[in-house]
Amino acid sequence: MSGRLCVKRLLLFGTIAFLSTALGRAESSWLTNYDEAKSKAKSDNKFLLLDFTGSDWCGWCKRLNAEVFSKPQFQDYAAKNLVLVELDFPRAKPQTTEVKKQNMQLASQYRIEGFPTIVVLNADGRKIGELGYMEGGPEAFIAAIEKLRKS
Repeated sequence: MSGRLCVKRLLLFGTIAFLSTALGRAESSWLTNYDEAKSKAKSDNKFLLLDFTGSDWCGWCKRLNAEVFSKPQFQDYAAKNLVLVELDFPRAKPQTTEVKKQNMQLASQYRIEGFPTIVVLNADGRKIGELGYMEGGPEAFIAAIEKLRKS
């Protein structure tokens, strides 16, 4: 009887530990400070993925997040190859003045006209391409990034 209880407790603890690690990884992998992200990309020799989004109002942005960015396949690929930067333009979610200013400046610099817009930069910060929402889940999105990386 106590053996079963011990196994159940171990399974419960393991599940909780796994979920908290997976959720923490997904949330913590996105940076919001562009300068910090650019330095990290250069030091790690990774590409930058800038996600210009309206996280609390843009339907296509929400779909891109649900269908691509939240998937383990994309998260694993990103961990090895990308520094992820969320540049959010929310309507209801509060942001600091510094973040708003940074995001507006970058949107102007990269001539962002709609959401979502994904800008891919090499490790030196040179723009190599731009993407938007696309069907096909993480596989199609990763293939599009790889095509940009190899061009």
